[in-house]
Amino acid sequence: MKQDAHAVKAAYFSRVRRRNYKASLRLEGFDMTQTDQAPTSKAEAIRHHTPKAAS
Repeated sequence: MKQDAHAVKAAYFSRVRRRNYKASLRLEGFDMTQTDQAPTSKAEAIRHHTPKAAS
């Protein structure tokens, strides 16, 4: 019984973690119009927040 409760909790926190990640990307200004798109990569997030050099 204890293992079943653990599996349920693990599944719940997995769903919550994905929702929170998507919400944080939306708050940071990433385009989240497609709900089935793959998560943004770390490199893309860094590129998004790196100041552009004035030319």
